[in-house]
Amino acid sequence: MSEDVVNLAIAEAEALIIRALENSGVTRPNATSVAHALVAAEIDGQSGHGFSRVAAYAAQARSGKVDGTATPHAEQTAAALVTVDARNGFAYPAINAAISALAALAPQTGVAGALIRRSHHCGQLGLHVERLAGQGLVALMVGNAPSAMAPWGGSKPLFGTNPIAFAAPRLDGLPLVVDLSLSKTARGKVMAAAKAGKPIPEGWALDAEGRPTTDPQAALAGTMLPAGEAKGAMLALVVEVLCATLTGANHSYEATSFFDAAGAPPGVGQTIIVFDPRCAVKGAFVHRLESLLSEMTSQEGVRLPGARRAEMRVAAQRDGLAVPAHLYAEITRLIEAGADESTAP
Repeated sequence: MSEDVVNLAIAEAEALIIRALENSGVTRPNATSVAHALVAAEIDGQSGHGFSRVAAYAAQARSGKVDGTATPHAEQTAAALVTVDARNGFAYPAINAAISALAALAPQTGVAGALIRRSHHCGQLGLHVERLAGQGLVALMVGNAPSAMAPWGGSKPLFGTNPIAFAAPRLDGLPLVVDLSLSKTARGKVMAAAKAGKPIPEGWALDAEGRPTTDPQAALAGTMLPAGEAKGAMLALVVEVLCATLTGANHSYEATSFFDAAGAPPGVGQTIIVFDPRCAVKGAFVHRLESLLSEMTSQEGVRLPGARRAEMRVAAQRDGLAVPAHLYAEITRLIEAGADESTAP
């Protein structure tokens, strides 16, 4: 094992994050929800949504930028619609409430939606839609984030990286999952590079002067480049409307940073739409999907999105997780600081 990493079993990694968050004023249920999502992201290779987020989450809980004690409120506001007020707490408990409501509602209505407002960073979207697909549903989720990307032709950040995720159940094995950011890469990867003191690839971002940069700090102060150029920027607009304008959440340009403890709560939004395919093609969906995917993979060089997830999950169960040493030290300091405060006279 490299001296630059600390190896932890999955349960140990979750327990470490829970302790760090609890020492920052987060309730045990909320800390558990957050820890599960962050560790799941690490397992799936999405490190920008994993351990690198713990210190920022903890700082925001201590400052009150995120309410670590909040309990989300879910309400069915129409026959096939649920609205969830995250109450400026972490996104994961609110998403859990939405998923529970949608899983119960969709088989009755065929299609159902959840609108989440006053929310926070929602992490790896693929994790959330995969849970719905695991219950036989087809799911689409979008979320907005603090402004990091300019509209096409502009130079001032207006949209977030505004991710999109889709999942569908398969005949056997893990669901099909598509999870992507509408910037060329997720901003969390830039933050992770900044924490590690490593450069980012060319073509990811521009600095504050609009110049291409490989310096992650300059990228964080500048703008992310959209995937697909103008098309990606237009899709970011669509996501903005669906999860902020429609939900009553803050637009990206109104939201404060996910990365620091300054300012008001970000107050962003997420929207989830689910379909019960059993109400549409009467049991034929998974077979039709397998036919489509088979046609894809029959072409040489084609891999299905997320094809490595199963292998990575098996490896994590067997070998544990390699936590970068600088992040392990950062999280451990949060726990030690809490212990020092509890023993102070």
